[in-house]
Amino acid sequence: MNLAGRTVIVTGASGGIGVALCHALVQAGASIMAVGRNRSRLTTLAAALPAGRVHTVVADLSTSLGRSHLIAAIRQANVAPSVLVLGHAQSAFGLFEDQHPDELENLLQTNLVGSALLIHALLPVLRRHEQASVVAIGSTFGSIGFAGFATYSASKFGVRGLMEALSREHDGTGLSFQYLSPRATRTAFNTPAVDALNAELKVGSDAPEAVAAALVHAIVQGDRRRQLGWPEKLFARINGMFPALVDRSLRAQLPIIRRHASQAQPIHEDASHEATSR
Repeated sequence: MNLAGRTVIVTGASGGIGVALCHALVQAGASIMAVGRNRSRLTTLAAALPAGRVHTVVADLSTSLGRSHLIAAIRQANVAPSVLVLGHAQSAFGLFEDQHPDELENLLQTNLVGSALLIHALLPVLRRHEQASVVAIGSTFGSIGFAGFATYSASKFGVRGLMEALSREHDGTGLSFQYLSPRATRTAFNTPAVDALNAELKVGSDAPEAVAAALVHAIVQGDRRRQLGWPEKLFARINGMFPALVDRSLRAQLPIIRRHASQAQPIHEDASHEATSR
């Protein structure tokens, strides 16, 4: 897909990957409708991009009101977006039994339910084009269920399944569905507890600019699915075929994960709707 001249909706645009992705998409020739909950960060983003190439929308997409506000903004701006990038997400690192039910419900509503309903609402807009795409920025944990991230993993597994099913449902049409998964990324999406865990486990991480460049390349190439990073790509494939092997590999890490997860604090609200970073 040639992005030049296209309008791309980017949700989670005020987050670390989201900001970098907006810059990369503009460099590829696209105009951006940047969606997020943090007005000041969106204003800063717009000021850093060429005039007329970005339109900002403040909306909480986990709510029906927020999704309706985005639809109204599209009509008011008189734009015809042909690419939807789902970059918003909320994380919750900690032991499942220790987390508050409201926190878990909000995560699922944001990551999975809200994303599914937003796609549903925007399908009529996207299908006006001969070629259009829905891109979900996934996670390694959408392929490998990881201790300490149970609900987050569940939400990303759900998004991956949704994109896979919709890709098959729309096969042969001009509308494609892409699930693209970064590995750990150096953004504020990660709490200090997650950073400490990654450091102790020696988890590799990428700069958001590098992730954004890889995502734009995958969008242009039309990749239906792509896992970024090594050995994450290998582990995701092994987990799909031989999950017991991954069980054994991760078992030795469990005491470390439990120690960090038991000390985890809820993620700050302003960082919770960034593009996913795991």
